[in-house]
Amino acid sequence: MGRTQGSDARTLMDLRRITGGKGFHRQSAGLARYAFLFALLLFRGSPANAQTFQTLPEIDAYFKLTSRVQVYVQAKETREGGAPTQVEFGPSFEVYLKPWIKLKNPTLFNLNEAEKRVLVFSAGYRYLPSPNAPTVNRWRLDLTSNFPMKANLLLSDRNRADLDWQSGKFMWRYRNRLKVGRRFTIRSFHPGPYVSAEAFYQSQYQKWSTTALYAGCSLPLGKHVEIEPYYEHQNNTGKSPNQQLNQLGLILGLYF
Repeated sequence: MGRTQGSDARTLMDLRRITGGKGFHRQSAGLARYAFLFALLLFRGSPANAQTFQTLPEIDAYFKLTSRVQVYVQAKETREGGAPTQVEFGPSFEVYLKPWIKLKNPTLFNLNEAEKRVLVFSAGYRYLPSPNAPTVNRWRLDLTSNFPMKANLLLSDRNRADLDWQSGKFMWRYRNRLKVGRRFTIRSFHPGPYVSAEAFYQSQYQKWSTTALYAGCSLPLGKHVEIEPYYEHQNNTGKSPNQQLNQLGLILGLYF
């Protein structure tokens, strides 16, 4: 226990040195440090048991390659579609498709460049080890459309395909997620609350087996750091009896 506390203290001290330099607002840097520490503590995980409530930490790092391409690396804990709790890690490449225009008012303060584009294609790989099941190797394909609406609302429609290989067996699932959000301005702070709904079609069950409802808020901390707490409710009907999950997540986004 003492070693763990010492390690956490050293990690926080290192982060203070990194964020304490030029280019970070003092208050934003302080919030980012504690957000990072919170995510670090969450990654220790909650026990994998039959409880329907759990926490899901996530860290996403984005790197701009060109004016039309960015890559991001994702590390998170996940439990969805009736699968057990898993760690998920891997990169994705995002390409901005025509029309090559930027959305203005609804995305003025969004840190993620992909959210400012009308049409985005993404391809990536995910490695999903699990303590009680064989590892999953996943190829992930996304096509996301962003539509500006009245009152500075932004509607996003994400179509996603997961192509999974596990112990030589192939499975796939299709996911469609609709999301509506808006940025607000409170002096120099720009929170972005949103609500979202997603449906899963899974080949192993041959039906629409999972629905998920989300409510969250993205909180930018300067130009390079964002935290996003959210609540998710899942209803999984692939197996009997149905499974209800209530999840609290925290995403730490880093933009370079």
